[in-house]
Amino acid sequence: QVQIAESGGGLVQAGGSLRLSCKVSGLTSFDDYAMGWFRQSPGKEREGVSCVNWRGDITFYGDSVKGRFTISRDNAKNTVFLQMNTLKVEDTAVYYCAAKKYADCSASWRDRGDYGYWGQGTQATVSS
Repeated sequence: QVQIAESGGGLVQAGGSLRLSCKVSGLTSFDDYAMGWFRQSPGKEREGVSCVNWRGDITFYGDSVKGRFTISRDNAKNTVFLQMNTLKVEDTAVYYCAAKKYADCSASWRDRGDYGYWGQGTQATVSS
C-alpha cells in the first residue's frame, strides 16, 4: 500500500529555517504524481502551501510563503522536500505531504480533493 512519511519538523526561532522531507513508497511510479505540501494549525482549515509537478520544474506556492519556502523533489529517491526559510510564528502548524491524483499541479493545486494519498504530518513550531 501507499505510505507517505514526513520528517524534519521541530522547534525553531522566528527567522530560522527547517527542511521537511517526505518519503513516498508503494506508488507504482512516483514520477506519475505531482506532490503537495499542506499545513494546518489549531482552529484553522488545512491550507495548501506548495505543489511541484511530476518533473520538478513547475512549482506553486501560497501567497503567505512565496519567496520564503522552496519545494523540490528527487524522483530517484521518491522524496519531496520543503525548505522553509525566514520562518514566522504564524508558520507554526502540522505540515502534511500529499500525492496528487495527477502529474501536474494545475490551478486546482490547493484543492484537497485532488490528492489521493496523505501522510500523517510533522509538527513545525516557530517561537518568537
